[in-house]
Amino acid sequence: MICLSEESQGMRERIDQLLQNLDKTIVGKQRAIRLVLVALFSGGHALLEDVPGVGKTLLAKSLARCIDGKFQRLQCTPDLLPTDITGTNIWNPSSGEFQFMAGPVFANVLLADEINRATPRTQSALLEVMEEQQVTIDGISRPVQEPFFVIATQNPVEYQGTFPLPEAQMDRFTLSFSLGYPSHTEELEMLQRLQHMIAPEALTPCITPEEVQVLQRQCTQVRIETSLQQYLLELVRLTRTHEQVTLGVSPRGSVAFYRAVQALAFLEDRDYALPDDIKFLAPYVLAHRLIPSGGHQGGQIVADLLSTIAVPR
Repeated sequence: MICLSEESQGMRERIDQLLQNLDKTIVGKQRAIRLVLVALFSGGHALLEDVPGVGKTLLAKSLARCIDGKFQRLQCTPDLLPTDITGTNIWNPSSGEFQFMAGPVFANVLLADEINRATPRTQSALLEVMEEQQVTIDGISRPVQEPFFVIATQNPVEYQGTFPLPEAQMDRFTLSFSLGYPSHTEELEMLQRLQHMIAPEALTPCITPEEVQVLQRQCTQVRIETSLQQYLLELVRLTRTHEQVTLGVSPRGSVAFYRAVQALAFLEDRDYALPDDIKFLAPYVLAHRLIPSGGHQGGQIVADLLSTIAVPR
């Protein structure tokens, strides 16, 4: 394998430790672990759409512990207010001044559990911070901690009392995927581990938030040849003219796709991207950004595009 630099090679062992640590608490979810690290190292965010009880919260807490980052959790409900997310200014009688009380967004890893149960007004409180890593309150902009990574969850089955995420919110998630039910073997291993279960809090941090930022910068050095850039862009642009799509992928989606491909290649210990990187990530990066028409599914539309567009050699 080709490494990006001496600095990159020194970090490779940390990445391996990170994968091993996550495997101690998450059974048989290598694909999900890989995807959540792609979202983290590409500087984006992840949306987990799955039924309750498959390990979404466990994955978020374990990742925060492994990178020695500050973890905060939002349990989204209809009565949640925007200030419950960003924080607010509170009058301090002793000092005679307003004092800023930071909200849970001031963390390295923020879990927004059941995000679609929050009202659109509350959901909008995440728009600025997910894009610009800052929140503006009473005219004052305050940067959040770096790296800042949002893992949001929503139940794709239960819709009562929920508010669909607007397009602007969906577009801010680099990847959307599900963990899925474990196989028989994986679930048996999970039960057997109960006797010696390792809680996320018991994991030993193997990388620091500062080193995560170094890895994010190193990911941007991965080469994507012009032919692959054109292949990626053709996939994106065809979603905008597809007859079964009302709204296609935005330029923000193109950038997120590009960064995700770089991050995946980096995780595979390569300083160059392959067509397989684009084909693997396309459903996870593009499908949730589409608004299909006539009852069609975004995932199937992306699969059809992948099967019709020629792969560059």
